[in-house]
Amino acid sequence: MLHHPNDIPGYTVPLHRSLTDPILIAGAPRGFAILNGTLAASIGLGLRLWLAGLLIWIVGHAIAVWVTKADPEFLTVLSRHARHKGALTC
Repeated sequence: MLHHPNDIPGYTVPLHRSLTDPILIAGAPRGFAILNGTLAASIGLGLRLWLAGLLIWIVGHAIAVWVTKADPEFLTVLSRHARHKGALTC
């Protein structure tokens, strides 16, 4: 293990990449991919609107992948924005 001159003994911890990377399913955040797939399946299977369900899944997943490439934590930011929107008005 390489030591840098600024390292203080006992205060350095090896940080694995799996602890910091977001959990993605096919490039989209896991929670959104599950929600999007459930919505598309309920419309496609439950209402028997196969093309509408497939279209919702493809468009929703494509948008999620596109936004995730720009910011992997966009769902967290979006939920915080929605929660604090009224409190931060000037």
